[in-house]
Amino acid sequence: MPHSGSRLLDRFLRYVAIPSQSSAQATVVPSSDGQWTLASLLRDELNELGLKDVHLDEHCVLTAHLPANGPATAPRIGFCAHLDTVDVGLSPEIHPQILRYDGQDICLNPERDIWLLADEHPELTPHIGQDVVFTDGTSVLGADNKAAVAIVMDMLETVIASGTPHGDVFVAFVPDEEIGLRGAKIMNLERFPAEFAYTVDACASGEFVYETFNAAQAKITIDGVTAHPMAAKGVLVNPILVATDLIARFDPHDTPEHTEGREGYCWVNGFSGDQATARLSVSIRDFDRTNFEKRKADLQKKVAATLTAFPRAAISCVIADVYSNIASAMGNDRRSIALLEEAFAACGITPNVIPMRGGTDGSALSARGIPTPNYFTGGLNFHSIYECLPLPAFAQASEVTLRLVTLAAQA
Repeated sequence: MPHSGSRLLDRFLRYVAIPSQSSAQATVVPSSDGQWTLASLLRDELNELGLKDVHLDEHCVLTAHLPANGPATAPRIGFCAHLDTVDVGLSPEIHPQILRYDGQDICLNPERDIWLLADEHPELTPHIGQDVVFTDGTSVLGADNKAAVAIVMDMLETVIASGTPHGDVFVAFVPDEEIGLRGAKIMNLERFPAEFAYTVDACASGEFVYETFNAAQAKITIDGVTAHPMAAKGVLVNPILVATDLIARFDPHDTPEHTEGREGYCWVNGFSGDQATARLSVSIRDFDRTNFEKRKADLQKKVAATLTAFPRAAISCVIADVYSNIASAMGNDRRSIALLEEAFAACGITPNVIPMRGGTDGSALSARGIPTPNYFTGGLNFHSIYECLPLPAFAQASEVTLRLVTLAAQA
């Protein structure tokens, strides 16, 4: 089944040209106007391709249906990609550049003297001699997840143009994945009635994911007691010092930078404070559900201990689950995994099955009853200025997606 690598790249570059960074501070879905812009463009493209039931709802969730032209026994499969790019304090404007990687240091931005050092990025070694899409050092690239958006759209165009037999295929493009899978959690599943689905939201070629973290987020508010320094003795309670006492109760090695594989962690990843109030944000992650619940209980014990040390402070701790481990929702229906294994084999790709130290929209969809494993985009170094997309790996992810559709029709 032919498909155009240049067309795939053109799509990707067109989509990343639209700033669509999500904002965790927003209380509405979507959290940014750029996601509406991208969703509207995709809606028009889906209509031009002739898909049915193209629908963009009030929350910027875009869904569509490619009706079956093949065997009635084929399962209904789905593909989900997210519209937003992550906000890690970098520019929302993305300026990609395509460079041939020769294994040497790369100057991403001569004006700002921003370099990618080869010794610090061994993950690029397999891509020596290949064309790679890099950033200009001022933003993420947005392959997370616009590589997937391009792959899904290119798959639809290729399948329709070729007339290849296929079953029912449903697609969804959702907002605000990066800030808690908000779009996938509120998507109307009547418009996405897949028996199982896939996200294309992992990194290096071959990555194959059906285990993710269980995740929760804690919001801690500390109210102190204000006083003028001249009369502060025995009166003032500094909420910043209360916060540092609480932070000191965490194991300094139980953090993302000291853990790997299936090890969980607690990560203090947000802090603000003044004379009156301090606020902390803590991410709680674990693959094992029992350990996950234990971590949440342990955090509450730390808060209680700090309150004992500072009895005149007021401390509130609200913990909310964000997503769950895909594996715990798979049950006995392993068709999605078996089909993905078959697609990898057909493409000559060795699966690298990994416990994903994060979550995807598939975490939300799996919990809602649609088993949704995840596989690679080909991109590397998500959420950083060194995010990049080797084009051969990108093409491999596209080929796997096409294979999934054709193999499903033979199931």
